[in-house]
Amino acid sequence: MMKPTDILMQEHRVIEVVLDCLEGIVGEAISQGRLDQDAAGQALDFFKMFADTCHHGKEEVHLFPMMEAKGFHRENGPTGQMLLEHEEGRAHIQGMREALEQAGAGDKEALMQFARHANAYVRLLRDHISKEDHCLFPMANQAMSEADQQDLASRFHHVESQEMGEGTHERYLTIAEALAAKYNVEGSAVLAAAGTCACHHHSH
Repeated sequence: MMKPTDILMQEHRVIEVVLDCLEGIVGEAISQGRLDQDAAGQALDFFKMFADTCHHGKEEVHLFPMMEAKGFHRENGPTGQMLLEHEEGRAHIQGMREALEQAGAGDKEALMQFARHANAYVRLLRDHISKEDHCLFPMANQAMSEADQQDLASRFHHVESQEMGEGTHERYLTIAEALAAKYNVEGSAVLAAAGTCACHHHSH
């Protein structure tokens, strides 16, 4: 059986593909003096719904409290640090969103604001993902029993199917695929893997 943290790591790989796309969007915008509002809007939608609501939601509502119940401290502890970084990420998404329309119209100030937040978000998330993959998840797996793992897996499934709604996961994978194709980002293997096992929909 896939561990719940394997599912989260698989989602991390998808998020990394779209972070690469966001860098492509910013690079293109700076060289052309105008943001591709459509592509940028899709990337923001992806980060807001897939990375934040769905992925971070699983961590914040289910994984972190389970770790805290096992004795990990939130205050000055690993989960507290991750939560701070999630908040920081939300602030950057908000900053990009606020600049989106004017940057799309070619406003230089707004373009710089978008690029600043985008670059900071990419750096933050890459670093954050690395911490979770290499430190937090191994700690969680050591602390959890087989029963905990199964409980967490079924809660994750509930987030996917009930809270996000059937087909939502696929919709965001499709957005990731389209952006990867547009910005020549290598991600097909990652996206294919995520489409088959991360969200279990295909097996139902």
